[in-house]
Amino acid sequence: MFNFDLSLLSTSKLWVFWGKQMSAQDRRHFFLKKKGDFPKKSPVLIPKHFNIAQACLFSHAHAFPDAIALMDLSNTPRIWTYSDIADATKKLATVMLQKGVVKGDRIGILLPQCAETMIAHFAAHLIGAVSLPLFVLFGADALKFRLADSGAKILITDCEQYSKICEIRNDLIDLQQVFLRDGRAEGGVDLWRSINLAHVLPEIEPTLAEDPAIMIYTSGTTGNPKGVLHAHRFLLGHLPCIELSFSNFPNAQDIGWTPADWAWIGGLMDMAIPCFYYRVPLVAKRFKRFTAEAAFELIQNARVTRAFIPPTALKKMQQAIVPNNMPLISISSGGEPLSPDLIRWGKTALGAEVNELYGQTECNLSVGSARSWSVALNGWIGKPFPGFDVRILDINGVAVLSGQVGQICVHRDTPSMFLKYWNKEKKTTEGFMGDYWLTGDLGVMDTQGYLRFVARDDDIITSSGYRIGPTEIEAVLANDTLVALAAVVAVPDKVRGHIIGAYVTLIGATDDKLEDRLISAVASKLSPHMAPKWVNILDEMPLTATGKIRRAALREKHVRENEPKQKDG
Repeated sequence: MFNFDLSLLSTSKLWVFWGKQMSAQDRRHFFLKKKGDFPKKSPVLIPKHFNIAQACLFSHAHAFPDAIALMDLSNTPRIWTYSDIADATKKLATVMLQKGVVKGDRIGILLPQCAETMIAHFAAHLIGAVSLPLFVLFGADALKFRLADSGAKILITDCEQYSKICEIRNDLIDLQQVFLRDGRAEGGVDLWRSINLAHVLPEIEPTLAEDPAIMIYTSGTTGNPKGVLHAHRFLLGHLPCIELSFSNFPNAQDIGWTPADWAWIGGLMDMAIPCFYYRVPLVAKRFKRFTAEAAFELIQNARVTRAFIPPTALKKMQQAIVPNNMPLISISSGGEPLSPDLIRWGKTALGAEVNELYGQTECNLSVGSARSWSVALNGWIGKPFPGFDVRILDINGVAVLSGQVGQICVHRDTPSMFLKYWNKEKKTTEGFMGDYWLTGDLGVMDTQGYLRFVARDDDIITSSGYRIGPTEIEAVLANDTLVALAAVVAVPDKVRGHIIGAYVTLIGATDDKLEDRLISAVASKLSPHMAPKWVNILDEMPLTATGKIRRAALREKHVRENEPKQKDG
């Protein structure tokens, strides 16, 4: 546990302190359990000044310049040291300043897992700008909303994604410059040429721990996605969760990897950036199409010891032949409930301790298992991690009895709680009931403090670890000339947890290509992972008295119509 007030140091001395005084293992926190529970008070002391880039990159670059930071296996394999990434980061930060970026400006990052992704994040953080991760599978419409709503001033991407940006460039009035990591094109600037020509970074004003650092858009059930704005302290708040879920982490031999995209909070904040913080080499490699065989090969060849693997990916790996002598020590997983069978398989077949996690974009990890600390119970997610006061409350904010269903709520007094929804002050206020954040998830807590997820309290769909709101999808479906009304629902699936299904009513007669056309439209305009697996036509859409679609009735309809037929006698 670190208890030093970093605000007492100047910015230049800050880097020396982090690098010289704290080794990777020294950054571990001190944990206690009282009556089997972790304390609600965070073991992390938040200093006045804190900067993600300084703590995760420049501290190590100062003390361990030749240490391996990143093994980029995404295209042309390359080993990046902390010195390599720090040098590029400082120069890119200079480029951003020269382009007029000021503290608080948003920097869009539309890249796969690669070195440039981390360089872009750290460069933005270093100068007090806000990094905005964007999923490479997003279509033009999804990107347009997020870039326009955030008012992103700069976008860092590649030539493969640039065609989508060109489609929407005229609608992005705040976007001043697009940098391409793999060359240049009309309207796009060569990123590495700009970095190589940049001068030395000038002295910069240190950031406060409370200053905004990163914004991740999350889907909603009504209206457009919301930009979740996080401060620099966000990283510090959930580090104890990382340490406990990975069991005795870090160690000298550790190497980290996740198949989750770094544009999602799980991939970025539960693996990529924590690896940098703890000086654990990170592997950059996300498959265009995930297969168990490719994952096993990567884990063996790169000697991965710690992995954040979503449940869907784990289930696919369970169905494959496991190679001998897997190097894995521990796996963390979340987004969907894990079966006891899957957890046992991880231990017996992979030799890895598997810990389940629960969290949301607004405050990230808050509950989970920690098997090395005897915090695990079959059929339950786990207990609140240190620094998190998690309760099951009713609609009046009163705690329900043990074993009763209520809403999972997290107290706002935790370092990882978000600052606000971007440009949505009312939504931010409405998200709290008193001092507790309303997750929108229904759950149960037993007498020992173990939490079990029951269901969403709204229409958010969880599929393959992604949390997907129906509104964007329904808008694309309804844009078809034949569609009058569209509704999207979650359909249970053994592998993915849920898949997306859609119901539509028509203006006129259908055609043979309607279903394929609608599915393709969602995949191209939004993202393939948001596309429905099927589209069913209804004569009439179930509506409330106020004209809102009753998605719950459609879910019930699907279950009813797909129940196994009982045999006579």
